[in-house]
Amino acid sequence: MTSDRSICELTATGLARGVASGKVSSREAVDAHLARIASLDARLAAFVTVDADGARRAAQICDSAPAPIGPLHGVPIAIKDLTDTAGLTTTYGSVLFRDHVPAEDDLVVARLRRAGAIILGKTNTPEFGFGAVCTNRLRGPTRNPFDPALTSGGSSGGSAVAVAAGMVPLAHGTDFGGSVRTPASFCDVASIRPTPGRIPSPRRPLGWDMLATHGFLARGVDDLELALAVCAGSDADDPISLGGASDDRPIVDRPRIAFTPDFGVATVAREVRARFAAAWEALARVADVVPSSPDCGGAIETFRTLRAAHIANSYGELLRTRRAELTPTVIWNIEAGANLSAQDYLNAERRRTAIFRSFRALFTGADFLVAPAASVFPWPNEVADVTAIDGAALDTPIDYLAVTFIVSLVGFPVLTLPVPGGENELPFGIQIIAPPGRESRLFALGRILQNELDFSHRPPKLP
Repeated sequence: MTSDRSICELTATGLARGVASGKVSSREAVDAHLARIASLDARLAAFVTVDADGARRAAQICDSAPAPIGPLHGVPIAIKDLTDTAGLTTTYGSVLFRDHVPAEDDLVVARLRRAGAIILGKTNTPEFGFGAVCTNRLRGPTRNPFDPALTSGGSSGGSAVAVAAGMVPLAHGTDFGGSVRTPASFCDVASIRPTPGRIPSPRRPLGWDMLATHGFLARGVDDLELALAVCAGSDADDPISLGGASDDRPIVDRPRIAFTPDFGVATVAREVRARFAAAWEALARVADVVPSSPDCGGAIETFRTLRAAHIANSYGELLRTRRAELTPTVIWNIEAGANLSAQDYLNAERRRTAIFRSFRALFTGADFLVAPAASVFPWPNEVADVTAIDGAALDTPIDYLAVTFIVSLVGFPVLTLPVPGGENELPFGIQIIAPPGRESRLFALGRILQNELDFSHRPPKLP
């Protein structure tokens, strides 16, 4: 029989093959990962809710099926607790919703279930996803498995830690300004933030909103590609949703990679710049690498404005009616958009359009654009926000995310990969950016970097 430990070391694709071939049962896979959660999560706090009974029932259905239900048949996964799961508590990281049990799955969850995935539970997130440290009044902080004194990053920190620590091989996340990419960088895992609309959100109140997307975290590129494949596809109620096909033309032998440490406008720590320089020097072994950046002048102010307007629109009523029950971080985020005018919003959209076109122009001479996946390394959980970098004060608590939210602003897909590091070095990742619809090319390059340059996950030393 396969040991619990070896099961938890398998990737999602490897585990799916094992279950389909009969080498391991769905129940064995579920029990092994539940045991891992029981062993580690009191210390790491990756999960808000664990559904052991529901997962075992789903495993029994998989094991009784005459043939695999789908590509993720019998594979344990986790869902970020910002996303609805039918019959399973969904708190959005808030005490206001501690007893909330949705009647229906979000579409991304429904598609994962139809593919045969087994949901073990809901991963931790800051309240409504607002916060640099993955903590809330229900659970947390979610601790970095490489150093539990440090943050796992927000806001998909629970999913990143669950994957890094082997509690699940694959986890769902969401990304507004960097919420799958920052935790991936901090926890040495891979992530995908696809083109907005690639994974539909038919219940999104603002149908044309392209700032936030669903995404995934895993220990390897193949798992990200598989997860995206089963969740992609159009939906009639999502006006920006895309079909499942993407640009799958092979990449050239030596792709052209532009690189930028800061998009010309972001504040980035000196230590991060040094690690990034080593990464692009390694990339030069497999690609033609040149320094280049789109014109991102005004991008930080533009994202601040659009983000603030969206948050005020979504949560303004909650602030008016239940302010005393909200955390200071959530209150600040909602109030930031309270006094914006229509002209402010439209001016931001105008600048956003110019930045998008500058990205497009860069890709006429490059196949990919590479940037750091975080501007800083993980910091202590007791420090709520990044207020300065290398002694330089930041204007707002979200500005440390500029290296990721600039990409959110223009809606280009991003693959995050960990880069090699020394035994005592903290995890660090890079963003690999491609034009919209070219996720397949991102995955192809990601496999090259994993196999030839060892841009791959290293397990943390856990008890």
